[in-house]
Amino acid sequence: MKVDVLLGLQWGDEGKGKIVDVLAPDYDVVARFQGGPNAGHTIEFDQKKFVLHTIPSGIFNPKTANLIGNGVIIDPLILKKEIDKLKASQIDCSLNLYVSRKAHLILPTHRLMDAASEASKGAAKIGSTLKGIGPTYTDKMSRCGLRVGDLAMHDFRQRYEALKNKHLAQISQLSFDYSSHLIDGDNFETYEQKWLEASDLILNLKLVDSEYFINDRLRSGQKVLAEGAQGTLLDIDFGSYPFVTSSNTTIAGVCSGLGIPAQAIGKVIGVFKAYCTRVGSGPFPTELFDETGEKMRVIGHEFGSTTGRPRRCGWLDLPALQYAIMLNGVTELVMMKADVLDSFETIKIATSYLDKQGNSFSRIPFEACTTPMNPVYEEFAGWQHSLRSIGSNKEFTNPLKNYISFIESRTGIKLSMLSTGPERDQIVML
Repeated sequence: MKVDVLLGLQWGDEGKGKIVDVLAPDYDVVARFQGGPNAGHTIEFDQKKFVLHTIPSGIFNPKTANLIGNGVIIDPLILKKEIDKLKASQIDCSLNLYVSRKAHLILPTHRLMDAASEASKGAAKIGSTLKGIGPTYTDKMSRCGLRVGDLAMHDFRQRYEALKNKHLAQISQLSFDYSSHLIDGDNFETYEQKWLEASDLILNLKLVDSEYFINDRLRSGQKVLAEGAQGTLLDIDFGSYPFVTSSNTTIAGVCSGLGIPAQAIGKVIGVFKAYCTRVGSGPFPTELFDETGEKMRVIGHEFGSTTGRPRRCGWLDLPALQYAIMLNGVTELVMMKADVLDSFETIKIATSYLDKQGNSFSRIPFEACTTPMNPVYEEFAGWQHSLRSIGSNKEFTNPLKNYISFIESRTGIKLSMLSTGPERDQIVML
């Protein structure tokens, strides 16, 4: 069997969680392969709303095994809180949640280092979620991090204290007063105590050697869906550097984040919004600063599910979408939040860029991260009716068909699904 992959094609927040939840009954395993609690995958059904930060979005299907892979980084306290919230809604993660022993741990001091680093940058800050993501991946690459499997080692506390003291020494060099800094409402000592208690509980989960776990399942004929976090344009190598995350959010992260060979990759499902959003700093050529952008934000409830920050909103960026499709080898597309544009009389898609000198670009140039790019738009008539109750593409009006056809013709990839609302059943299979 092959591993099918679902990932985001923009700056995150595309709606990947909903699609994983929809597809989960067709898979034996759903596996997260990168990122950490900076992710926020939202799933809505039966008038309930769930936001997952570390746990894979297949958790609501009791017959699907959910794996947190080795490429994911884990804050035990955040994971515990997530498990407790699900348990309060009668969803018992102990039945089908598995955690890789090789997944790295986010320490309380990683979160302090994140805050200290952002504070030191001033106006040049990257817009971190302050979850300790960057510092944890830095320790991983520096070969001094701690992993889930280390929690069971006899010298874990000794190694924890050594790394903690190293971090505190680095923080002091940034003149950051962590004694007054709160982590999720707690001072450092309180948060650390809760973290240590939660780390003990992690040992009661199903800890596995995830590379064997995945490959054994594939050999036995089981179907696996790999779930990406963040989005392609935040990839550490191919995103809008330095305004990116600290992991490979593209197809490349699947092999290293789960321990599978390249030939094991099957379908690649690319998820994108009918428009664009971004949280934090960084280039965003189609960003709207007017009432149109505010209308998108209000109708689409565009506020970060992890940070609560208002998302920047703008029209669909075709060169960026084509770039993401190329990097990932996307085989099918899923368009989310088409319903947010229901009331728009005119809808635009950026087809190229112009720099200040009037040079035209149909691809994303290297300079896009440092030089403003002005989008060149193609306009479309809006469909101007609600998509919320549509159940079939036979009900699509010509303006919606034209919008979809233009995207398909320019990308060379067909849409397989269209989301028409936040609920699990508000989706049209194409």
